[in-house]
Amino acid sequence: MTMPFDARTEISDEALLVAFGNGDRRAAQDLTRRMVPMVLRYASRMLGDGAEAEDVAQEAMLRLWRIAPEWRQGEAKVTTWLYRVVTNLCTDRLRRRRWVDLDGIPEPPDGAASVQAGLEEAERQTALNDALQALPERQRQAVVLRHIEGMANPEIANVMEIGVEAVESLTARGKRALAAILSARREELGYDEN
Repeated sequence: MTMPFDARTEISDEALLVAFGNGDRRAAQDLTRRMVPMVLRYASRMLGDGAEAEDVAQEAMLRLWRIAPEWRQGEAKVTTWLYRVVTNLCTDRLRRRRWVDLDGIPEPPDGAASVQAGLEEAERQTALNDALQALPERQRQAVVLRHIEGMANPEIANVMEIGVEAVESLTARGKRALAAILSARREELGYDEN
């Protein structure tokens, strides 16, 4: 049964996945439009590499489509399940490339606009991404999920398979480490001391 597009925008992620599992291809298209940008953002932040993030996003979505026929609505949120899969895929990739000297890899060309504000924002984003890459993996996961992806601590705990208190600790330590890493660059990045 295919529903009109307007009605589909009100359907939960879980209901769309069940609909796809039952043969509704439009449900997959709608769910893809919702999930892929989120998955790409998270994977990009975790890996620091857009091409690898695209590979991870593709693999995560393929895994989601494979489990669609068995999905039991109400047992888990699609986003939580997907974040868990992306976390695992990113962790696997990070472990495989640990032997690579990341400092030796040149930064990709910056596509920012030429206006001063655009350059400053691009420099801030680069500084944040570099600082995130300097964090231990679990702290980076917690900080990205909480402060960049906007997830609540209980949901992060599910994704990371740890307790809420551990999420709070990882997030707090990660934020302190980021502040320490970035504090020396405040003036350079255009943040005044006030």
